[in-house]
Amino acid sequence: MTRWVLHVDLDQFLAAVEVLRHPELRGKPVVVGGDGDPTKRGVVSTASYEAREAGVHSGLPLRTAAKRCPDCVFLPVDADAYNAVSIVVMDVLRETGCPVEVLGWDEAFVGVELTGEQADDPESFARGLVADVKAATQLDCSVGIGQNKLQAKIATAFGKPAGVARLTTATWFDVLGDRPPDAIWGIGAKTVAKLTTLGIMSVRELAGADPDALAAVFGPMTGPWLVLLGQGRGDADVDPTPYVPRSHGREVTYQRNIKDWDQVRTEIDRLARLVAAEVTDRLVARVVVKVRYAPFFTETHGVASLGPDPDAFAEAALDALTRFDPGRPVRLLGVRAEFAGSP
Repeated sequence: MTRWVLHVDLDQFLAAVEVLRHPELRGKPVVVGGDGDPTKRGVVSTASYEAREAGVHSGLPLRTAAKRCPDCVFLPVDADAYNAVSIVVMDVLRETGCPVEVLGWDEAFVGVELTGEQADDPESFARGLVADVKAATQLDCSVGIGQNKLQAKIATAFGKPAGVARLTTATWFDVLGDRPPDAIWGIGAKTVAKLTTLGIMSVRELAGADPDALAAVFGPMTGPWLVLLGQGRGDADVDPTPYVPRSHGREVTYQRNIKDWDQVRTEIDRLARLVAAEVTDRLVARVVVKVRYAPFFTETHGVASLGPDPDAFAEAALDALTRFDPGRPVRLLGVRAEFAGSP
């Protein structure tokens, strides 16, 4: 028996769902984000492959996306529609009888145990998943195969679109060895910048780095963990336990910067009371306030929750707000409840 981890990822998910709803958009550059108005502040949630060819990608401001691709069709985010399709996809995966660990609307890990002739051919099983998802939803997905979650997640990118790819310990350095460290899932630009100062420019160099040296820079847990990532090592257990949110919040991007901090306080109070009303079934341990100053610098501060009622929750949020600089214009505000027992 051979155990494999599969990472199933729906291709251009939000845009693909919208094309199913609006067949006339097939083949056109489609962008899903905000309320669908590119003249307003907001960011791209998903761009179709046609839009990506014009340089549009997730997280890009909608206004910038419109400049890069004037022919793009902009659509608002419709969470209910995407959630309904996601439920169908995850049910298809669970029908295999394998454990399924849901990561979000459009992706999940599947733990597979294969025996006999199939043990060394997880691609056949993966292609079956691709076909089953297509039959149930008319949507394409890609599947990455690995001996752990890290390898499977990274492999998916090599299978897109609508394909299957395998990455294992045996092929890790052949595929990734000469690539920069941010080719690894979990390593971002800030970490790469620090690694560069240490002379670590590739995955292979990261894998061979001294864990103690990295611990001195990144901390006793993160430093050695980065070395393990460089070696392609990771968790292989797929946890089918239903996802339980660790936090819940609301945030608003304002079309005009707020310069009056009395208005900022009013908005934080309003957002806090909305969040409090939505988390009455959970024990809140901490209230976090997020402020994005103009043009785009973001800061967060939190305080321990003073109690479950809206007045106490709002009081905690306003307390957190006192830790910010009140003299700067604001473009975004958010309030988040972090639940007790969350790591």
